[in-house]
Amino acid sequence: MNTFNKEAIFSDETKQFVIPNNPKPNEPVKILIRVDKNDELIPHLVVDTNKEPLLMEIATTDDLFDYYQVIITAPDKMLRYHFIFILEKETLYYNKSGICTTNNPLYDFRLISNISIPEWARGAVMYHIFIDRFCNGDITNDVVNHEYVYLGVTAKSMSWDSDVKPFDVGNFRGGDLRGIINKFGYLKSLGIQVLFLSPVFVSPSNHKYDIQDYDYIDPHIGVIVDDGGDALQFEKVHNRNASKYQHRTVNSNNLEASNMLMAELIQKAHENGMRVIMDGVFNHCGCFNKWMDTQSFYKNAGYLPGAYHDPNSPYKDYFLWHKQNKNDWPKNESYDGWWDNPNHPKLNFEDSDELRDYILEIAKKWVSPPYNADGWRLDVAADLGRSRSFNHEFWQRFRDAVKSVNPDAIILAEHYGDPSSWLMGNEWDTVMNYDAFMEPITWFLTGVCKHSEETRSYLKNNAIEFESAMRNNMANLNIHALQTAMNQLSNHDHSRFLTRTNGATGRLHTVGPRAAEVGTNINIMMEAIVIQMTWPGAPCIYYGDEAGLMGWTDPDSRRTFPWGKENKVLTELHRHLIGLRHMYPVLKTGSLEFLWTHHGFLSYARWDNKQKIIVAINNNPKPMDVVIPVWKLGIVNKQLLQLVSTCDGNFQKDSVWHTAVHSELCITVPALSAMILG
Repeated sequence: MNTFNKEAIFSDETKQFVIPNNPKPNEPVKILIRVDKNDELIPHLVVDTNKEPLLMEIATTDDLFDYYQVIITAPDKMLRYHFIFILEKETLYYNKSGICTTNNPLYDFRLISNISIPEWARGAVMYHIFIDRFCNGDITNDVVNHEYVYLGVTAKSMSWDSDVKPFDVGNFRGGDLRGIINKFGYLKSLGIQVLFLSPVFVSPSNHKYDIQDYDYIDPHIGVIVDDGGDALQFEKVHNRNASKYQHRTVNSNNLEASNMLMAELIQKAHENGMRVIMDGVFNHCGCFNKWMDTQSFYKNAGYLPGAYHDPNSPYKDYFLWHKQNKNDWPKNESYDGWWDNPNHPKLNFEDSDELRDYILEIAKKWVSPPYNADGWRLDVAADLGRSRSFNHEFWQRFRDAVKSVNPDAIILAEHYGDPSSWLMGNEWDTVMNYDAFMEPITWFLTGVCKHSEETRSYLKNNAIEFESAMRNNMANLNIHALQTAMNQLSNHDHSRFLTRTNGATGRLHTVGPRAAEVGTNINIMMEAIVIQMTWPGAPCIYYGDEAGLMGWTDPDSRRTFPWGKENKVLTELHRHLIGLRHMYPVLKTGSLEFLWTHHGFLSYARWDNKQKIIVAINNNPKPMDVVIPVWKLGIVNKQLLQLVSTCDGNFQKDSVWHTAVHSELCITVPALSAMILG
């Protein structure tokens, strides 16, 4: 046999081709692959536990395709597999990269048994809130000007619409938990299913990735019922750092009331059909933490001594010290800091079972009554510990702890690079999807990196590189991790995607805030939103992206939500696309198949046995007449409904019909536009 239809061959790890999709160990599993029915191909399955390929047999057939199957036994943990076709003159392989002449095991399909990823997270629409900048619902808990000094910066309460400053850590806008509760109606109207909240625990910064106390919600985003009486006259106190701030953030009335507000928020979120994921910063804490206590906040409030000032502190082993001379103890910040930041002391789990056990209790506390959060996003998860082996051991314990009290909680890690060794079913459930979503889309649509600090013109509109990057990085995710991966266009660490559409580079301190708003292109932004809402995974909107927020990378990406000044087109586009996502389950769990790509043009399908969705993206400055091979979806001589199209700064949701003649769909896709058909 010399010729055959390579493009007809298809298989993946979805429930169409792996039955059951989440087997128990030793359970029979049916593996399928599709081939053109006119090609007399006989596929074999190669499993890493078998020496000989397994012959497959026809299971079903239709007008265009034959579906072959073979039954294998589910593994205790994981097995890899791929397909081979033995031809007259060569052997061809099929894996996650497609048809190839040699097999690379990195692209093998993976079958993992007993995955306990929560079903609610598959394809769920998430919303990421940076709390201080979303909505101020309670002015009585606002930071007061000059309340304290942190990292040499005096805390300030800024007006809502004021510009972000280059070093913004001590500038507060007043966003809080009550503000989020007040906006539940808005979030529900968008169709949001999951809230991901930036850190909520006691902390002196506006971002709160430098935690003081994991047991309590920060009163500045929670509740302040007691200012500490005479502490209102804090200017008169010689040590400002131990005055009003100490009374507010250590006062038990404020702490308990703030915890109860967090419980209320989660309960009301659940009543509105939304889950809540908390941000777990466990690799490091803050230098204000009661365990370190560089400013003596807790010492002055009667707590046990922190390790920074006392070598006999019960918390000494919570950190890794480089100078053990007791005479030098309080000097030179001689402890490990994450990325050498002294304000982020790295936690020393290896040398303290007490610390490890405490954090595992914290992991359980917030996903248990009365709080009942729905999971954790793990900050810099791969950095925790001093060795990879300990890191894996810790996250296994963490998972066991969380799932023991809330089996339906999700464990979602921040990670760059290959996460597969953590995604074996006994550590993380899934990841923030930088490599297989944010980065390839940013390069293809804008040619700018996710920080707006570098351009690569050769990657803009490079469909070959885009497809390759997606295939390569998606291969590292098993199907369960892929379907729950957090797909963001922007977040608190990177520039706003709308700013990236201007193709420029810069940072707040080099070019100022207004430059982030010059030359942006809403049409490219709308293309990105269409991809986000139709790609495998859990689309996660960074607060304000749907309102047209712009900004350079951290901290400028943390501007306040423009209530009353939203970009209505972007907001309504999000609302419409989220509605489509809820209407078409195939967008959550269906297969992804590339149909036809060209310079600046992508077309792909999300499909299963019941629904078929086609997406076309034209990132070129001119319209394109394209021929899309819809036969790959089994579509022949059929009308397709245009569900939405974007163009010229707006979008249309009128019912327009297109006809697939024979096996092809011939359409004109406008410049800088996106189209969804089904």
